[in-house]
Amino acid sequence: MSPAQLPPHAALFLDLDGTLIDIAPTPDSVVVPDDLPPSLSALRRRLGDALAIVSGRPIAQIEALLPNAAYAVVGEHGYAIRAHPGGPEECAPVALLQDGLEAAARALIASHPGALFEPKARGFVLHYRLAPQSGPAIEAALRGWLEGSTTYRVGQAHMAWEVKPIGIDKGRAVRELMKAPPFAGRTPVFIGDDVTDEDGMAEARRQGGLGWRVQEMFGDAAGVRAWLRGEREN
Repeated sequence: MSPAQLPPHAALFLDLDGTLIDIAPTPDSVVVPDDLPPSLSALRRRLGDALAIVSGRPIAQIEALLPNAAYAVVGEHGYAIRAHPGGPEECAPVALLQDGLEAAARALIASHPGALFEPKARGFVLHYRLAPQSGPAIEAALRGWLEGSTTYRVGQAHMAWEVKPIGIDKGRAVRELMKAPPFAGRTPVFIGDDVTDEDGMAEARRQGGLGWRVQEMFGDAAGVRAWLRGEREN
């Protein structure tokens, strides 16, 4: 792993689970380390507010875990964007799920003890971390239900399969936020650890910035937090 260094006049986009906080057995059991909020607040000040958290979680969950830590918050992989503190959640216009799909998914999870259903405003996630043997069956069912769909697709995450709108991803979040201050005119840097972060990394690179994968640059979320502590002191 090589040491990461922010370019001058950077705009920083950070994934949450697996990047800032450690992955937990369930989404509700994550722990926010005590040193993370002050690190983010200090770095936000240093970057002139150009710091965003871009997560697959809903915005309300992100803000409950890290209140006021970021200037902008993006939820559900780019579906909902709160572009500035106190601002409204701006949601992309996407179709509703097909009738009966959520009910079928809940029934599927009930047949796999340990698997979890996580609802989203547009879509849902089926977690199998506590039922690892169920992953292939869950994937097969979801792909069968969504075969031929022009509005929703199946995406992979950490020990989970997610049903989410086609065309909505973290690259959209970078594009939208880079259009206005305090992000506009800066060099975007996106840090993430998962397949769902690759669109954000790619968009940051497309705009002349950097996309850093946690495993390659920092090792794990603890490594990211150590780097953040160092950056806040620079």
